[in-house]
Amino acid sequence: MKRREFLKKAGVGAAAAVAATTVAAPAVLAKKSYRWKMVTTWPPKLPVLQTGCVRLAKRIDELSDGRLKIQVFAGGELVPPMGIFDAVSAGTVECGSGAAYYWAGKTAAAQWFSAVPFGLNAQGMAAWFHGGDGLKLWEEVYAPFNLIPRPGGSTGVQMGGWFNKKINSIDDYKGLKMRIPGLGGKVIAKAGGTVVLTPGGEIFTNLERGVIDATEWVGPLHDLRMGFYQAAKYYYYPGWHEPGTYLEYFFNKKAYTSLPKDLQHIIDAAVMENELWCLAQFDSRNGAALQELITKHHVQLIKFPDAVLNALRKLADEVVAGEAAKDAMATKVNNSFQKFKKVIGTWGTVSERAYYDIIAQKYSLKG
Repeated sequence: MKRREFLKKAGVGAAAAVAATTVAAPAVLAKKSYRWKMVTTWPPKLPVLQTGCVRLAKRIDELSDGRLKIQVFAGGELVPPMGIFDAVSAGTVECGSGAAYYWAGKTAAAQWFSAVPFGLNAQGMAAWFHGGDGLKLWEEVYAPFNLIPRPGGSTGVQMGGWFNKKINSIDDYKGLKMRIPGLGGKVIAKAGGTVVLTPGGEIFTNLERGVIDATEWVGPLHDLRMGFYQAAKYYYYPGWHEPGTYLEYFFNKKAYTSLPKDLQHIIDAAVMENELWCLAQFDSRNGAALQELITKHHVQLIKFPDAVLNALRKLADEVVAGEAAKDAMATKVNNSFQKFKKVIGTWGTVSERAYYDIIAQKYSLKG
């Protein structure tokens, strides 16, 4: 009997141990950690753009309690700047950061998710993504490439660019060699200019050596840091070509969907937080940088003549229509964009525009 009692108790104990292991298993699996790599198009330590990627990785690490760590590589450190789309698509690395118009050669529709000449500003782009069907369409466009895109924040309205010759008429673009990507670049080409695409880290040297006659980049914060005032005479505004340029993060679909749901939600929440942070940085820091360029470095700040802007707008309409006609997806995205622009434009006229027309009278370029 004692032997039977012992075996009975031993059996109960073993069953309890197995049950305990089974119950604990999900908790153990939930704590699995992941190590990812992010590659970007940005130069090392470039404020907001590259440092924003590092910030995002840190926030994901914090929010996931260390379960998802992302090592960030600037353009060229692991993958060439313009090679990151393919690298993430193939799963060589898990995520990347750039601007959607860089991938126009992959799919024409990508351009609308970054910047459209004379299009939506930062507020309008955010509204299209999160209040309209912009993000849904973006996901549809990137799906064939095994990528999941997320809005990475906006630069706000950019500057018109740095030039070594004055632009007094639309004819002054003829023969002009300019670094300008996206739909804006196609407008310059239609105006008779030559578009030269080059990564951010090579712009200054090309401008200084005369490889290009002009360049656009972002705005005062970055233009000051890049030292363009040392290589170009004239600083033009406004950035008609990029009125609310959006940056992007994109994730390899297999890597993203293989994560537990809570980590997917953490990524999405951290990206949206970074989206807000990004525009706040540009809005808060561009003013001081512009004042320094004007007062300390004596930069000649010039507004594009109205006649030039009107001519560029006409060309932009033709370019956008031509790009939209390239394929069904580009047509679909452009139709959504233009419809949304018209809807919110009416409201913007009686709200934002009316307000800024009033307060603009109070400020000069020197503050």
